[in-house]
Amino acid sequence: MKTPSQPWTTLLPSRGCLQVWRRHFLVWRKTAIASLVGNLGEPLLTLVAMGFGLGRFIGEIDGASYLLYVTAGLIATSSMNTATFEALYGAFTRMTRQNTFEAMLTTPLSVADIVTGEILWAASKAFIASLSILLVGMILTGIPIHAALLILPLAFGSGMLFAAMGMVTTALSPSYDFFLYYVTLVTTPMFLFCGIFFPISTLPASFQPWVDLLPLTHVIALIRPLTLDQIPEHALTHLAILLLITTLSYALAVLLIRRRILV
Repeated sequence: MKTPSQPWTTLLPSRGCLQVWRRHFLVWRKTAIASLVGNLGEPLLTLVAMGFGLGRFIGEIDGASYLLYVTAGLIATSSMNTATFEALYGAFTRMTRQNTFEAMLTTPLSVADIVTGEILWAASKAFIASLSILLVGMILTGIPIHAALLILPLAFGSGMLFAAMGMVTTALSPSYDFFLYYVTLVTTPMFLFCGIFFPISTLPASFQPWVDLLPLTHVIALIRPLTLDQIPEHALTHLAILLLITTLSYALAVLLIRRRILV
């Protein structure tokens, strides 16, 4: 196995990361239908159950039908869950079981290329999952096309964020069982408390600042106003926070993956 020719602080990927993405796409293409069913089934069922079932009792929230309210949240959470699953189980399998990372390092690819390719691929799957929820939302709730064109880049960026966070967990995980800690302590609280099903303002005042620290809160704060054909408040602040978390997670993931596989 080759050792890195650049200092360990070198984090910038090359165009080789696109070859990593292409490799994963070619493999995924063989099982695309099964993968799509797995990624889309749960959020679509949740949308129907919560939007139509619970929505009949709730009515409107902040001037929007509950179906539309939940749709915005599920676009964001679908991006989070899909990217997280791929960055955890998919990347961990390629790193430890299939030794794909080691094989890639016998080529001119660097660790930064591999990590970036993994993040881009997970974000691509998150984009597909979010697109499906968005299309259903456009049909059922009338989300305007121009809003959808703004939501989709946010969904992809959200996928990159949660994929980068997932890659940090993958780098630290000794086994698949370790992922249960991340899901239970990180993604599940975000799913429950970041405003998918109810406004954050309904939570206890002492609890709200903690929820504001969670990245999914900022993703939803950007997407939900767009579904209502409104301009998000404090959009630059939300984007800056998400960019900071993504950058730090990416850098940490590269350093940890390098330390783990370049021995």
